[in-house]
Amino acid sequence: MPSFQEVLRCALCGTIVPPPIDIKHDSQCPKCKADLHACKNCRHFDTSAQFECTQPIPERITKKDLRNQCEFFMARASIERETRDSGGGGGSTDRPASTVNASDARSAFDNLFKK
Repeated sequence: MPSFQEVLRCALCGTIVPPPIDIKHDSQCPKCKADLHACKNCRHFDTSAQFECTQPIPERITKKDLRNQCEFFMARASIERETRDSGGGGGSTDRPASTVNASDARSAFDNLFKK
């Protein structure tokens, strides 16, 4: 049964930032090296709000993807279904997963509709 996890994804490349989700002022994405303490990764970022922020900031921050010193910053974490295989597979096969061919996938699909 799939479980759920709290994740933070980089606003630029979509890479999951490994836990713990504690963003400092100089934190960067492990893949693209983009700044994580930026408006686009903030929970309060809203393009329809004044200054594109739901908090009462005194002035607009123009570069939303660059590091800033905003005191209202809160990481935009989301709850996602964990899709990685847990390793508790139902059957035993001697073949590695990379050698599965199209006919195996087709027969598995066909077996879904058999009574």
